[in-house]
Amino acid sequence: MGDSILNGKCILAVDDEPDILEVLAEEILAESPDCKFDGATTFEEGLEKLGSQAYDLVILDIMGVRGFDLLKRAVNRGIPAIMLTAHSLSPNTMKESFELGARGYIPKDKLGEIVPFLEDVMQYENLPGGRIYDNLREYFNERWGKYWQKPEEKFWREFEGKTGPGGR
Repeated sequence: MGDSILNGKCILAVDDEPDILEVLAEEILAESPDCKFDGATTFEEGLEKLGSQAYDLVILDIMGVRGFDLLKRAVNRGIPAIMLTAHSLSPNTMKESFELGARGYIPKDKLGEIVPFLEDVMQYENLPGGRIYDNLREYFNERWGKYWQKPEEKFWREFEGKTGPGGR
């Protein structure tokens, strides 16, 4: 504990559920006590913080805070972003997240795994997905069925080529 790559980093999380922000802060700060964590509960507050402060990473809910709009702003500023969702958990929103430049996509019920995921995002700077995508593959298969990638097979094959063992 305390040796995390997140130490010394500044992270912004935007989610309309204050309890999610609290869990994120607890998880992140428990493993990286020298990390600066900011939270916002509205699109407007998140937009203001994104525009007025320097962040090393942002965590964005999709629903309730216009997460895709915030994602576009973060990507335009060169800030790595991951999408966090419960209500918008679907293959389509995951694909859209990556197409818009998200570096990760994680279900809210996997918040207990957030720190290694964020560390991967920071460590593998130019790759979307990282190991967490590999680690969540079974979760997605169980949730959406074994063939969930089939309708967008070309996209996912190219995506996995960038993030898989051969793509790193």
